Amino acid sequence: MTTFSTRTSLLLLLLPVVSTVFGFTSQKAAFQRTRTFNLESRRRAIGGGRRRRDGALHAGTNANEMVPLKKGSTCALITPFTTDGKIDIPGLEKLIDLHLEAQTDNLCVLGTTAEASVMSMDERALVLSTIVKKAKGKIPLLVGTGTIDPSSVKRNTQQAIDLGADASLVVPPYYVKPPQRGLIRHFTGMADLGMPVILYNVPGRTAVDLSDETIATLAEHDNIVGIKDATGDISRLTSLKKILGKEKSDNFLKYSGDDATTTDFLLEGGDGCISVTANIVPKKMHDMVHAALEGNGDLAMKLNQPLTLLHKKLFVESNPIPCKWAASRLGLIENAYCRPPLDEMDPQYIGAVEEALTAAGLL
Repeated sequence: MTTFSTRTSLLLLLLPVVSTVFGFTSQKAAFQRTRTFNLESRRRAIGGGRRRRDGALHAGTNANEMVPLKKGSTCALITPFTTDGKIDIPGLEKLIDLHLEAQTDNLCVLGTTAEASVMSMDERALVLSTIVKKAKGKIPLLVGTGTIDPSSVKRNTQQAIDLGADASLVVPPYYVKPPQRGLIRHFTGMADLGMPVILYNVPGRTAVDLSDETIATLAEHDNIVGIKDATGDISRLTSLKKILGKEKSDNFLKYSGDDATTTDFLLEGGDGCISVTANIVPKKMHDMVHAALEGNGDLAMKLNQPLTLLHKKLFVESNPIPCKWAASRLGLIENAYCRPPLDEMDPQYIGAVEEALTAAGLL
């Protein structure tokens, strides 16, 4: 009996060491280590001067050069292709110049609108390195790194870190419908890589909805700095602000991901948008968003009114098909090519999109 007790005591003493060495820790304990929420560091993350902990990143990264994301208008940037499907680098550089001139506040690259899901890692590197070379330090760069496989998300995120991006946009793994606890583990693991993360809630594409409680839990991680809400439901913003509380909500970026409801989202207390429409009218979107952020609701609604039809008609087919057709029609890109399984816009929609461009004062 004495021998058994002695052995049991010895095992209990050794258990923490074994757990540390072999990683046998509970989910709760692992997550507790990530709950490093600090309001001052979060203010720096969304307002200026944030520095990353060197130990969280691989050697040779831009860890000390990350530019904080801003409140305001973020463009979900399209990727121009040549007619034979190659990435059009001069065309991409032209788009970057357009947004720098229009004072777009942030660029979201390699997302759904960029057709990143049909790009290789080498192509992602080509796009991102081109944009970094052209715009690094001039405009914050948010990179879409989310996909269905967590190992691929980590690989995409590490590439974004190494090539000079400023933050990652991570969508819940789609199709597989993970439970909320699985989503917490997933996003926490990505945030632990050391790059600021914007959550992306788009249940219409992923078939899973990030609950307010899950978002509030994730918001406690120092590297999870905001959310793109593409639900189109303004009441979700209201309930999220309530569960976060004023101080935490004020230091957690809340972007609309639905152009049609962006103005209402901003007037309800949102911080900006990640916009498809901004590909076509970047300056108009910037001005409307900033009017709302400055509390001038009447001006924001007045500026948005000519864009309402555009917000709608840019989605007559799957994004970015109509957006690329409109950009091509205006001479912003050379052609409207979309990679398979997408295609160029069906001619039956040309009249509707041209009507929207005319209403926006572009034709």
